[in-house]
Amino acid sequence: MEILASRAILRPADPATAVAFYRDTLGLAISREFPGGTVFFLGSGFLEVSASPSGAPDGDPGTDPGGLRLWLQVRDLAATYAELSAAGVAVLREPKQEPWGLHEMWVADPDGTRIVFVEVPPEHPIRRDTRGDRAGQTAGTGSGAGGPA
Repeated sequence: MEILASRAILRPADPATAVAFYRDTLGLAISREFPGGTVFFLGSGFLEVSASPSGAPDGDPGTDPGGLRLWLQVRDLAATYAELSAAGVAVLREPKQEPWGLHEMWVADPDGTRIVFVEVPPEHPIRRDTRGDRAGQTAGTGSGAGGPA
């Protein structure tokens, strides 16, 4: 499989306090915001701070390790699913398109850390420059904040 971009997803007990810490105390620049989450630039990677997931197969607090998730963008989610299934990786949730437009599949590493594999459709805002949208202009087709297309 080919990993195109990645981010760490942090699910803190108090998302607003965590966002304030990363934004105001550490001074991380914001890559993008969405309802329930903020994505910060983190060197050459990203850190997403968000509330409880909508759709992620999180376990109960007694078995789910902490609040860390890994977000891995792939070019072809169907091929990634086939490759991981053939390797015997337990898929927690099979690939599907989410209401926010991304195609996602969830697995866990041997320690139980949740990993989401994401395919970003060409029309999704992560794949295009939306700055022109705010000014009433036509958006470009650059790779946007989400990394390589």
